[in-house]
Amino acid sequence: MREFELIDALRTCLAARRDDTRLGIGDDAGILAPLPHSELLVTTDTLIRDRHFPGDTSVFDIGYKAVAVNLSDIAAMGGAPAWLTVSLAAPALDRAWADAFVDGLQAACAAYPGPDPIDIVGGDTTRADQLMVTVTAIGHVPSGQAIRRSGARVGDLIAVTGTLGDAAAGLVRWPQREPGASETDPLIRRLVRPDLRDGRALIGRATAALDVSDGFLADLGHILTASNVGARLAVDDLPAAHALAAAAPDLTTFRRWQATGGDDYELCLTAPADQIGPLRDALDCALTVVGEITAEPGLTCLDRHGQCLTADVFSQAGWDHFA
Repeated sequence: MREFELIDALRTCLAARRDDTRLGIGDDAGILAPLPHSELLVTTDTLIRDRHFPGDTSVFDIGYKAVAVNLSDIAAMGGAPAWLTVSLAAPALDRAWADAFVDGLQAACAAYPGPDPIDIVGGDTTRADQLMVTVTAIGHVPSGQAIRRSGARVGDLIAVTGTLGDAAAGLVRWPQREPGASETDPLIRRLVRPDLRDGRALIGRATAALDVSDGFLADLGHILTASNVGARLAVDDLPAAHALAAAAPDLTTFRRWQATGGDDYELCLTAPADQIGPLRDALDCALTVVGEITAEPGLTCLDRHGQCLTADVFSQAGWDHFA
């Protein structure tokens, strides 16, 4: 399939649906009309085969995840995603591959829980020896209200949406997965199709937030550093799916998957205690309190008996692209 045939196919199936998309795919650049009294959020992620997803991941799931990880970044700052650009480098393309990829992109956009559509307004394609997908997401947030990592305050509670560790466990069982596992196995599904959250719920309620991509402890550490605070974390309160508990061979592995596994794309946030209930209602998903922000620097991890955990499971720094 030639490049311009792909562009024509994309233009046909990805027609703009938003009123503020003045021009989508097909010209030298898209034309966008940002909302008044708002600021734009911009984020980019590149996914590379055998680095960010297993080499035998389905084309649909590659497209889905490439979009989902970017929407998660916009959500973490309290924004509403509006536009995407998608750049693809691949050894070769055929129509069936392209159709499945676009289906994955569209499915992730449709799965976002916000009320407004998300338009794909541009991108690029090129030939390369290795499959790489780069997505840029652009969203908007009311002026001055974006949720940053640096806003956590002493006494705030630490909370996380959904469950942690599923994707890490899914990666371990990936080589032994059954056909169709991305539909039937909850751990595999979380690896390739992360759950999406509506970050607008954070506005006016959360003091700091980020998405859990590199591992919960590593990402929480980014909030602590940016906010110049510490935290006490109740490790046994970290939310877990029943499937994760069933898959873990021992407690150490279970805790490692939850605390350092990464690829969860849940929202880790801090908020005053009186905002946890409103956040739960607005997010319309599970929100679990797992700790508290402290004035003392550093992160203290406690088990259910209040004993400090210093095991090797918590010495792992989480995902590092250059490790």
